[in-house]
Amino acid sequence: MSYSIDVNLLLYASDSSCPGHARAREFIRACIEGPEVIGMAWVTIVSYVRIATHPSIFSSPMSHEEALSNVDSFMRQPQVRLLSEQDGFWETYREVTSGLPVRGNQVPDAHLAALLKQHGIVTLYTCDADFYRFRFLDVRNPLEVR
Repeated sequence: MSYSIDVNLLLYASDSSCPGHARAREFIRACIEGPEVIGMAWVTIVSYVRIATHPSIFSSPMSHEEALSNVDSFMRQPQVRLLSEQDGFWETYREVTSGLPVRGNQVPDAHLAALLKQHGIVTLYTCDADFYRFRFLDVRNPLEVR
């Protein structure tokens, strides 16, 4: 696998009220049109549906069908590969979180990091700086102005 994309970029690309919307949308479009394999975790896909439809997070949340349609469209791309936990995942999760304070909202981040490690993916595109603590990951923020 070449890389993975975190849920925040998918959400920014979908939400026109987000300040980073245009850049996130262009980034996702470039990924879809590019030749590299994109490893997408089920946890990321389900988080997208959960957050995009949540009325406490968005003033105009998507309907469940709209969110599913976006996911369907993304998953149909030939370079997208869906990732799930394999045998030994729990040991990988424990390894990835060893020595780190992981609690609350950091648990899903650790879950994604462990899943990526298990599949040999080291590049993660995200706007979430919390991923920098997983030292094996090459964390890249495509919305960061350089």
